[in-house]
Amino acid sequence: MNRALLVIDVQNEYISGNLPIGFPHPDVSLSNIGKAIDAATEAGIPVIAVQQAAPETSPIFARGSHGFDLHPVVGSRGHDHLVEKTLPSCFTGTDLAEWLTAHDVDTVAISGYMTQNCDESTARDAAHRGLKVEFLADATGTLAMSNEAGSLGAEQLHTAVLVVLQSRFASVVSTAEWIDAVQHGSPVPKPDIFRSTQAGRDAAADLV
Repeated sequence: MNRALLVIDVQNEYISGNLPIGFPHPDVSLSNIGKAIDAATEAGIPVIAVQQAAPETSPIFARGSHGFDLHPVVGSRGHDHLVEKTLPSCFTGTDLAEWLTAHDVDTVAISGYMTQNCDESTARDAAHRGLKVEFLADATGTLAMSNEAGSLGAEQLHTAVLVVLQSRFASVVSTAEWIDAVQHGSPVPKPDIFRSTQAGRDAAADLV
């Protein structure tokens, strides 16, 4: 296993800007993001910082704005590569795939924001490209959403995405579990759609 840690869009916009993360609390996710970066650096795992960019007139992630800047938890630490993107997946319109191939990376660990948007898009994209995916549940996060389709609280949305990812696309783990796997070579739970759906059916039957 040859890992890389993706630190996706850990920018001021999500902390003090127009898209404040609601769950897990940013104090929790930021702390875990820092721990993951430090553990990766110590283990010789490359860290790839990702930065969402939008035109200067945009209300979010406008180039040159405070919201566009990397949060200090990332900006104060080193990284091996910087990817700037304009779409949700870190692979779309960037050099990420080429960089991973050049460095023989076969496994990406995902941290950062938002769970259901850039994180999930990148996880699915990576899985479709044949990469193993690890998703750090408490080093990611999202906020409540409401639109014509309905409303979801931040915790509800975050949890739903984690369940879906663990069913097929990624190994969902805590930051502590991921660091332990990095340091000791311990296994992480593999996604299993049959087991996930069987457990769901069993749970539904118990409610009848």
